[in-house]
Amino acid sequence: MNDGLLLEPPSGCIPLIPVPENQAEHWLPEQDSRVRAWLTATGFNMKPGHFSLIPSTDGRLQAVVAWIKSADDLWALGNLSDMLPAGDYALHAAFTAKQLERLTLGWALGAYRFTRYKETKRAGARLALNPACDAQRISRQLAAITLVRDLINTPAEDMMPAQLAEAAATLAQRFGASIEQIVGDDLLVSNYPLIHAVGRASVHAPRLLDLRWGDPQHPKITLIGKGVCFDSGGLDLKPASAMRLMKKDMGGAATALGLAHLIMDSGLPVRLRVLLAAVDNAVSGNAFRPGDVLRSRRGSTIEVHNTDAEGRLILCDALTEASSEQPEVLLDFATLTGAARVALGTEIPAMFCNDEALACGLLAAAAQEQDPIWRLPFHQAYRDLLDSKIADIANASESSYAGAITAALFLKEFVDDSIPWAHFDLMAWNLKTQPGRPEGGEAMAMRAAFAWLEQRYSGG
Repeated sequence: MNDGLLLEPPSGCIPLIPVPENQAEHWLPEQDSRVRAWLTATGFNMKPGHFSLIPSTDGRLQAVVAWIKSADDLWALGNLSDMLPAGDYALHAAFTAKQLERLTLGWALGAYRFTRYKETKRAGARLALNPACDAQRISRQLAAITLVRDLINTPAEDMMPAQLAEAAATLAQRFGASIEQIVGDDLLVSNYPLIHAVGRASVHAPRLLDLRWGDPQHPKITLIGKGVCFDSGGLDLKPASAMRLMKKDMGGAATALGLAHLIMDSGLPVRLRVLLAAVDNAVSGNAFRPGDVLRSRRGSTIEVHNTDAEGRLILCDALTEASSEQPEVLLDFATLTGAARVALGTEIPAMFCNDEALACGLLAAAAQEQDPIWRLPFHQAYRDLLDSKIADIANASESSYAGAITAALFLKEFVDDSIPWAHFDLMAWNLKTQPGRPEGGEAMAMRAAFAWLEQRYSGG
C-alpha cells in the first residue's frame, strides 16, 4: 500500500513544522535571525495550504514550515507528500496525539495512488509516524479507504460481480467471517427476483453476497451496498458522457466493504452482516424492459418506468432480506441518483434516515470526522409520484423533480419502520484532486458511519 508513511522514524528525518493560522504571526518573531531573513527574502506566504523550505548553512533542506488552518484539520497536510522533495520527514509540533494522528492520516490519504495499471515514477516524500499516534488506528483507516478507492478505480473489465465477490471473500477470510453467494438463476430459486432481473442480460452473472461476522450474542448491524459493476442504463441507454464513469456504480458496495473492514479490524462488539447486490446492468435480448412489471422479494409488484433506475431495484430485495432479521441498525450505501448530486454537489452525500437519534449521531460524527453528509427528508407527500396504474409501485417518478427523495421513498417501502435505518446516496468519486483526496474513487460517509458505530458500541 502506497501511503507515504514510515512505521519507524529513521535518524535524520527532516522536521516538518505545521503552523496553525492563529499562531502564524507569533511564530516568525520567535525564529532566529537567519530563518527570519530567509523567509522574508523569499516572500513566504503564511496562508493555509502554503509551505516554506528552510535551507541549512550548507545548502541542504533543514526544515519545512507548513502553514495550516488548524491542527484539527484532517486535510491540512494532505497535498504535501506529492509536493515536497523526496525524503523522510517527521512532525515537529506541540499538538495533541489526536491532532498528530489526524494530520498524519490526511498526509497518507493524499499519498494514495492507483497503480494497478500504471506505476508512479516519482519518489514521494514519506512521513514518520509520531510515537504519540495510534499506529494501528491509522493503519486501519488507511487500509479500509484504500480498499474502497482501489475497488472503485478498477475498470469494469476487471471488476464485475465475480471480482467483487472475490474481494469480499478475501476480506472475509482475513477476519474469519463467513460468506455465501447466490449466483445467476439460483437468485430466482432463493427469491431475489429483482437482482436477477437487473443482471440477467449480462454474461457476468448477477449475485447476492452475504458476509457474516461476530458473536451472535452481540447487537446485529447490517450493511447493504449497491454493486452495479457497470451501468449502461439498460434499454434506457445512458448517453456516452453519462456512461464514462459508470465503473463507479458499485461504489456503495465498495463503501460497505470498507466499513466492514473497519468494524472487523477494530473488533467492535457487534454481529455484522453485509449484503451486496452485484450486477452488470447490460443490454441484450433478455434485458428487462420499460413497462415490465416485476415482483419483488417482498411480494409487491413494481412497474419499470426506467431501466436506468436499476440500483433501487436490486437494493429493495437486499433491504427486504435485511429487515427480516430486525437488525439494531441498518445502513445502506448507494451511488443512487444524479438528483442528489444536483442538490448537494459531488462532495456531499445525501442521507435519509427514519430515526432521529441515529440521524443526529451520524451528523455529529460526520462533522467530527470531516466526512460531510447532509440530511434530506422522507417527504411523504411525494410518495404519489411513484404510483402505478398497474402495479403496487413504480421504480421511478415521471416527474423531473425530487429524484433523490422519491428514490429514498421507494427504498423505504422495503424497510420495516421499526428498524433504525440510514440510506446514503453518494458520488463515491472525486472529480478533482484536493488535499488528501486524489481524483478518482472515494470512500464517502464511511468514516462518519464508523465513528458513530465505534462511539455507540465501544465507547470510543
